[in-house]
Amino acid sequence: MRKNNQAGFTLIELVMVIVILGALAAIALPKFVDFGSDAKAAAVQGVAGALSSASAINYAERKAKGTGAGVKIVDCDDVKKALQSGDVPSGYTITTPAAVAADATKSDCVVNGPSGASAVFTATGIL
Repeated sequence: MRKNNQAGFTLIELVMVIVILGALAAIALPKFVDFGSDAKAAAVQGVAGALSSASAINYAERKAKGTGAGVKIVDCDDVKKALQSGDVPSGYTITTPAAVAADATKSDCVVNGPSGASAVFTATGIL
């Protein structure tokens, strides 16, 4: 008599694996779906950090070397001139939420990203 030695999984084992994978997907998927909006917000915050740093470095250079050095910053939109590229990435805009006093050296400004996210940064060196 010939013995039939077949190796493999039973139907019940395969169904159980599918059920377990489905349960893991149902738990994990919602955690990964919302990363897009977090990434867009982080990108805008990164641009805001770059603008804040650029204006602070520019202000320090103008204080150390005189007003002929660096970039003259009169309003929030002028801060982008202090960046190495001279402008913000395409799709980003800078707005001033309130009027800036004529003798102010700092102002809170807002950078708006192409995704609709926005972040606040401090512009140093407003003249």
